[in-house]
Amino acid sequence: MMELYSASTTCQATPTDMPAHSEVASTTSQVSPWLSPLLYLLGRHVVLPLFFRRIKITGQDNIPKCGPVIFAPTHRARWDSLLLPYAAGRCVTGRDLRFMVTITECTGLQGWFVQRMGGFPVDPQRPAIATLRHSVELLVNKEMLVIYPEGGIYRDRQVHPLKPGIARLALSAELTHPGLGVQIVPVGINYSQPYPSWGADASIHIGEALKVTDYLNGCVKRDAKRLTADLANMLLSLSHQESAIANHAFAEIPNS
Repeated sequence: MMELYSASTTCQATPTDMPAHSEVASTTSQVSPWLSPLLYLLGRHVVLPLFFRRIKITGQDNIPKCGPVIFAPTHRARWDSLLLPYAAGRCVTGRDLRFMVTITECTGLQGWFVQRMGGFPVDPQRPAIATLRHSVELLVNKEMLVIYPEGGIYRDRQVHPLKPGIARLALSAELTHPGLGVQIVPVGINYSQPYPSWGADASIHIGEALKVTDYLNGCVKRDAKRLTADLANMLLSLSHQESAIANHAFAEIPNS
């Protein structure tokens, strides 16, 4: 996830008023009514149980039961995008996850699958306002978005500086649709190996949700900084939880 706003130091009341980029990436996305359930089942009952030795999940009670949600997971491997639906997708919450992915992942056959599983592209080098508008539209429709706030994959188990876009997106949605009730859920994902191979262990720890309305104080830039800082602190805390999970401090949830 990249910064979707300008670096202006002035307070902004309506960040969605910024001009659109001249080259706008397509943001159309949909959830296939037949492909999505099939792939969820295959991933949950075949691919993940066969690949990983153990998958441990804690904090599922922290997932909001309804309303717009942004999951903000650490990003440690490409497996993250399969494990998060395993822990919080339709088999658990009854709702599909909508992933914001880089535009390079939305090409060819892979892109066909990504977009029919509800994913939508964003160009990290030339971010377009259309991406922001589509994201806000999904939140207004009470969808569950997944945005990796570190921006890329990091395999050192450290929480890297978060991009401000996720906080500004959430604040923008609340400002333009008062009472929407967006919540941001931090998620720590970890593996027993930097590059997970067959037989590796995986852990997912879901933290308490941050209510975006608690951060509306009249200046988007300052509010976004405070929200980003709190999200970063929660992810740091979850990274310690991940270490505890690796040492078997939490009960194991076996694959099903």
